[in-house]
Amino acid sequence: MRSHCCEAMSRAVSSSCSKHENRFDCPDALVNYLPKFDEYGIIVHDGGTAVSGIGFCPWCGTRLPDSKRDRWFDELARRGIDPDRQEVPSELQSDEWWRAEGAAG
Repeated sequence: MRSHCCEAMSRAVSSSCSKHENRFDCPDALVNYLPKFDEYGIIVHDGGTAVSGIGFCPWCGTRLPDSKRDRWFDELARRGIDPDRQEVPSELQSDEWWRAEGAAG
């Protein structure tokens, strides 16, 4: 698991709410972190799961890692996997795939 840039970011991406089982339903949840893509985003509270990607921490100003989303899809293509029609291997459903590549930085 990635350590985040500051304590405020760590709290923001791991916050939970007793009233909302899903973080995307909670108006107090502001930032989401998706380990699979090493990607941070501001939650768009529109009833869905949309986020607006961010490049810098809103609290400490640290540059956040570039999203690995495109590389994830490239890896699926390299393995001949169509995620709409085939099951995605478990190691590609977490940060395991990019950490194994040595791409954690």
